[in-house]
Amino acid sequence: MNFANIIEPHPESSTALVSQGRITTYGQLKRQVGELRGGLVRAGLEPGDRLAIVNANTWFFVVSYLATLGAGGVAVPLNPQAPPNELEAELSATGARMAVVGPRGRDSFAGVDRMAVDLERVLVPEGVHLDAADPIEELFDGDPAPVVARDEHDDAVLMFTAGTAGPRKAARLTHRNLLSNLEQVQAHPGLVRGADDVALGVLPLFHIFGLNAVLGLGLFVGSSVVLLERFDPASSLEAVREHGITVVAGAPPLFGAWASVPGVNASALDSVRLVVSGGAPLADEVAEAFRARFGKPIWQGYGLTETSPIVSSSLAGGEPRKGSIGVPLPGVEVRLVDADGEDTLAGDSGEVWVRGPNVFPGYWNDPDATAMVLTADGWLKTGDIAVTDDDGYLYLVDRAKDLIIVSGFNVFPAEVEEVLVEHSGIAEAAVVGVSHPYSGEAVKAYVVPEGGKHLEEEEIIEFCAERLARYKCPSSVSFVDQIPQGLAGKVLRRALRDAPGDGES
Repeated sequence: MNFANIIEPHPESSTALVSQGRITTYGQLKRQVGELRGGLVRAGLEPGDRLAIVNANTWFFVVSYLATLGAGGVAVPLNPQAPPNELEAELSATGARMAVVGPRGRDSFAGVDRMAVDLERVLVPEGVHLDAADPIEELFDGDPAPVVARDEHDDAVLMFTAGTAGPRKAARLTHRNLLSNLEQVQAHPGLVRGADDVALGVLPLFHIFGLNAVLGLGLFVGSSVVLLERFDPASSLEAVREHGITVVAGAPPLFGAWASVPGVNASALDSVRLVVSGGAPLADEVAEAFRARFGKPIWQGYGLTETSPIVSSSLAGGEPRKGSIGVPLPGVEVRLVDADGEDTLAGDSGEVWVRGPNVFPGYWNDPDATAMVLTADGWLKTGDIAVTDDDGYLYLVDRAKDLIIVSGFNVFPAEVEEVLVEHSGIAEAAVVGVSHPYSGEAVKAYVVPEGGKHLEEEEIIEFCAERLARYKCPSSVSFVDQIPQGLAGKVLRRALRDAPGDGES
């Protein structure tokens, strides 16, 4: 098998992608992917090799992704707006042999020390100039290569995530993981997408929600995906009208932003038949404001990078219930487990454990982290705490892990704290998630200055912005005399959240 074959059955003349004002049919996409697949093979890409894709939501990303998988390679989608040191660390961690860099990744990638990460080739499209980079257009000149057969358990994608335990790491997603989740979605009548659907592709493709639940599902069923390189509330609403979008999948901030755009009435979403939310909890007030303005319900779901990604949906249950993430997809098993590893009693909360063919085999080159989250019999310990109602609908009530979720993106506190203490004026630091009306949560830092040092909040934020992706950076900083810790030295984050802690340095 090979996941890249999902585009093969569809009519040549049907629209596959709309990107940067250009339509790509399935016939054109098959030809382009085949040509680039041949080019990658001639450039030396071998089965199992990792190829990084540092590009925004464009046709260029999609062709690079499918060509990589089709050549037997492993795609590593990376945030094109990440700072150079973060890209360098991720390239080094995955051992990528090649990187495909688009226009929006150019500036960050230019600062990557490629000697330190052993990249053999950097491929760029016409108009993107990087030192020691090869024009990718040259790889389209030549015969297409056949799709390389892969075992269903072979890796297809390495997707960076904060994970269910520990700092940011690369989750291994196999060809079978990706395909099985699409089959699970299509197995329920309420979830089925059809070839006539037009999906909005505004979720970033370096995130598993955008990559598989939007792009992958659209190409699997033969529908169209309209790709947007960046999210702007007004222009994205115009794209819905212009292209007759029928399916919108997004993180909660998208729906809050749309509900607040001035001068827009309910007719803006007349073409839309299905609205789904995921990536972070959907606030009741956002769902209600959206429905009041556009007359459409938001169907909430739940998933993780490690589950490729969808676990449950209110669509699978047949009705949206306030605060619920719905019921498991067909073929996905879910348990609620207590601290002793036993199933909880009815009505009691427990950690969500998931099992199914969509569950990943582990983290790249990290057996210890893998062992922390996968049991011997294949259950994934998600770290999320939930309860069920009498009808089996799931409700998240807490997180066992310290993750902060900003606009649907996972932020692990330790990663931000490690950057903060690199500052010469900071003795100790801790971060927590705080409520934010637009992004759901935001990162707040608590800092203990070195003796005698005077620090400014903006200085700390700018220091982080040079070293972390924007969504990971603290939006506010409080200066404190000490960081509360337990007897074992663990930061007491709840005590920080409850403390006033807004002193001046």
